[in-house]
Amino acid sequence: MKPDPSSTHFNAAGEVHMVDVTGKDITVREAVASARIRMSADAAEAIRRGDAKKGDVLAVARLAGIAGAKWTSHLLPLCHAIPIEAVSIDFDWVDESESDDDAVANQTLRCTATARTTGKTGIEMESLTAASTAALTVYDMLKSVDRAMVIDQVRLESKSGGKSGDFRRDTGDKA
Repeated sequence: MKPDPSSTHFNAAGEVHMVDVTGKDITVREAVASARIRMSADAAEAIRRGDAKKGDVLAVARLAGIAGAKWTSHLLPLCHAIPIEAVSIDFDWVDESESDDDAVANQTLRCTATARTTGKTGIEMESLTAASTAALTVYDMLKSVDRAMVIDQVRLESKSGGKSGDFRRDTGDKA
């Protein structure tokens, strides 16, 4: 069964192809994505104290997230190589009121990536890759403390710019 040719990543014959963006306008585009990583109290304390065996967990995860954004077009075969003009990675501990499980509320770290460009196509995939890479790096840095960490809720929070307009996740949306 061939894919639906009306999909932007398939041509009229149903063959996969890269979307042609040459006719699109250049606009300022921004995307914010996040990922959560739930961990044990010991792993969380290693981050808070800054004494993890492998070094400064959040500094390394921030660098990894930025690098992840820059490598997105190499990882995702149909992603355009776009000029990434800014990437920031922020970390915050999820409040108890934001968690479904009070037992892990203070041990849930949110990695938020914001990416910006001026271009012809969006930067959502770069922000998603940055948030994912930052969370994976936290896992890598602390796996000797807690192999049961869980990375979840990798999601687009907002995007602006381009023909499709703006998107903002409803703050009540837990999915």
